[in-house]
Amino acid sequence: MDLHAEKLNLVQKLLSVQKASLIEKIGALLDKEMTVGYTADGKPLTKAMYDKRLQKAEEQIAKGNFVSQEDLEKESENW
Repeated sequence: MDLHAEKLNLVQKLLSVQKASLIEKIGALLDKEMTVGYTADGKPLTKAMYDKRLQKAEEQIAKGNFVSQEDLEKESENW
């Protein structure tokens, strides 16, 4: 079965689900596995990967490990 047919089959199954808990589990799985963004070099990011990168960036900022816009502009004048 091709991808389009698989999607249609899944939609039909989802429409027949009567348990909210099952829908929540499916939704959580999709949230975990689906691509929500891409890195600067085009690699896909899941929500978990995105959250991990965001947390790391916030830690770096809290430690003062960043370059301000002004410093970057000054540095770029020498490129």
